[in-house]
Amino acid sequence: MPRGGPAPHSASPRAALSRRRFVQGLAGGGALASLGGWRAAFAAPAPVTELRGTEFHLEIGETPVNFTGAARIATTVNGQLPAPLLRWREGDTVTLHVSNRLREQTSIHWHGILLPSEMDGVPGLSFAGIDPGQTFTYRFAVRQSGTYWYHSHSGFQEQTGLYGAIVIEPRQPDPIAVDRDYTVLLSDWTDEDPMRVFNKLKVMPDYYNGIQPSVQRLNADARERGWSAALSERLMWEQMRMNPSDLADVSGATYTFLTNGATPAGNWTGLFKPGERVRLRFINGSAMTYFDVRIPGLKMTVVAADGQNVRPVAVEEFRIGVAETYDVIVEPTDARAYTIFSQAMDRSGYARATLAPRAGMQAEVPELDRVQLLGMMDMGMSHGAGMSHGADASHGAGDAQGADATHDSGMSPDMDMSHDMSATDTGGMDHGTAASTSHGDAHGDAHGAATTGAPDAAQGGMVQVNHPYAAERGVGNSMLPDMVSTRLDDPGVGLRDNGRRVLTYADLHSVHPPEDNRAPSREIELHLTGNMERYMWSFNGVKFSDAKPIVLRYGERVRFVLVNDTMMTHPIHLHGLWSDLESPDGAFQVRKHTITLNPAQRLSYRVSADARGLWAYHCHLLYHMEAGMFRAVVVE
Repeated sequence: MPRGGPAPHSASPRAALSRRRFVQGLAGGGALASLGGWRAAFAAPAPVTELRGTEFHLEIGETPVNFTGAARIATTVNGQLPAPLLRWREGDTVTLHVSNRLREQTSIHWHGILLPSEMDGVPGLSFAGIDPGQTFTYRFAVRQSGTYWYHSHSGFQEQTGLYGAIVIEPRQPDPIAVDRDYTVLLSDWTDEDPMRVFNKLKVMPDYYNGIQPSVQRLNADARERGWSAALSERLMWEQMRMNPSDLADVSGATYTFLTNGATPAGNWTGLFKPGERVRLRFINGSAMTYFDVRIPGLKMTVVAADGQNVRPVAVEEFRIGVAETYDVIVEPTDARAYTIFSQAMDRSGYARATLAPRAGMQAEVPELDRVQLLGMMDMGMSHGAGMSHGADASHGAGDAQGADATHDSGMSPDMDMSHDMSATDTGGMDHGTAASTSHGDAHGDAHGAATTGAPDAAQGGMVQVNHPYAAERGVGNSMLPDMVSTRLDDPGVGLRDNGRRVLTYADLHSVHPPEDNRAPSREIELHLTGNMERYMWSFNGVKFSDAKPIVLRYGERVRFVLVNDTMMTHPIHLHGLWSDLESPDGAFQVRKHTITLNPAQRLSYRVSADARGLWAYHCHLLYHMEAGMFRAVVVE
C-alpha cells in the first residue's frame, strides 16, 4: 500500500506524525559530509556555494544526506545538494573541469545553454560520457544571459541530487533593476533507489497514486452532480481503463519536496528590507514534479521565462513545469514573513520557503488545494462522443484514412511526418499531401493569418485531430483523442477557476522577436504517446530504441507541431536550439527551451536549425524519458 494521500481518520497519532515528518522532512535535513557523515543526521544543511568567474572545478561524488530521518547517499557536486550556483557573464568563455569520483559513468548537461553539440553533455549522443576517475573539460562561449540550470544526463543521477542553478549576467546593464536576487531551486527527493521506483512503475503504474476512485469519492460526486451523472462518469472511466486522478506518476507517497535543498520543515529563508525589489529566480530541477507556486500576500511580476526577458505580467500563482525557469519580482512593503508555497500538481505535498526581514521568522503555511480531477476536455472527447483507444481501437473510416496517409507518403512507422510549406523546398523529410491532410483540420490557414486580426484570433479552441502514424494504434499508445485544444490560456488541471490570477502561456510575450523570424519552410508533427497500464512512453508510438533521428538541414526554419495524445502533462525539451512558441494563429509568442503540453493539447513552435550536430529531444519527466519518450535530432 503506497504512503500517498492524507492519513486516514483511523490512523494512529504515531502514524500521522510519521507521515508529517515524511512530507515536511527534517528541520535540519540535508548534506552531511562536512559534519561527520551518518552521525550528523539532524545537522543543518550547509549553504549552497556560489562560484563565479570563467574557470570552474566541479567534482561529482557521493555524499550522505538525511531529509526524512533515514540516512541515504546522494549524487552531488563538490559535496553540495543542490550543486553550487554558477555565475557566468555573457560574452565570456567558460571552462569547466568536471571530475568523476563515482563508481559509474556520469555527465553534466547545461540546460538551455547555446553551445557546440560536443559540449552538450549527453552520453552516447553528443559525447562519450565521463568514466570513473576521469576528468572532462567543457569549454564554450557564453552567448546569452538569464536563469538556467545544469544536471546529470546519466541514468537517474538527476533524481539523486546532481543538479544546480546557473545565473548569467548580461553584458549590458540589466534592464531589470532589483535590490536583492535569489535563486529558488525546486526539486523532489526520494529515499528509494530510483531504479526501484522505475521498476515499481513498470509493474504497477499507479503505485504512488494515493487518489484512487472510492465509494466515498463517488458519494461526494453524487452530492454535487447527482447520482446519474456521477455513475455515468465513473462507468466511462472504468470502460476506458483510465483514472481521472492520474495527475503524477510519482508523488508525495515517496517524495519529499525541497527548496534550495531544504525540506519544508528546514524552511530556506531569503531576507529583505521592506520596500525592496526582490528578484526570485525559480528553477524546477525536479525529476517528475510540476509545482504550482504562490506567495500569499504578495503579487508576483513575471519578468523572464527560460532565461529570456518577457513583458512584465502580474500574477498571484504560476505553474512551473519540470526544467522550466521563471524570474519574478516581488516588493514586500510590510516587515513580516511571507511563505513561498510550491505545491505539487497532484496536491500530494509541497515545498516551502520564506521571505522575511529577519532570520527565524515564519508565516502561515497554506493548506494544500483540493485535488481537481481530469475531465472531458483533458481526454480530448468531443461532446461525449468518446475516443479511440490505441491498439483496441476499431479501424473505421477515420483509422483507414490515417493508415492510408502513412502508406501513401512512403513513411516507415517510426518516421515523423514532415510537411513541405514552400513550392521550392522539396528535400529532406517532406511528405507532401499526406502531411497536408493531417494538418488541415488543426491548422487550416491559421498560420498565415494576420496578427492584427480580431481580438479572439489568437485564442484558439478545440479542433479535430488525425492520427497519421500506424504505431499510434499499437500497444505503446492507449489513447487517441478526437479533439485537442490549441489554447494557450488554459492554466491546466488544478488551477482552473481557483479564484487566483494564474499565469498561462498566453500571458508570456518575449520582449524582442527572434533574430531569425522567418516563416518556416516545413512542418514536423510529433504525437506524444503512452500506455500508462504498461508504463510505455514514446513519440508517435515508437520508443527511442526503435526510432530514427529527426533530420534538419543546417540553416532551415522548421515548425514543430506537438500533439499530446496522452492524459498526462509533459515538458518537452529540445537541446541546443531555441523553441519559439507560436500563438494559435501562428504569431510569435515567446522563446523557450522547455515547453509544457497539457493533456489533449496541440502546440506549435518554430526552430532555427543554426547549430550543427546531434541533439537530444525528449520529455523532461525523467522516468518518461527513460521509458522511451526521447528522440535524436540531427542538424546536418
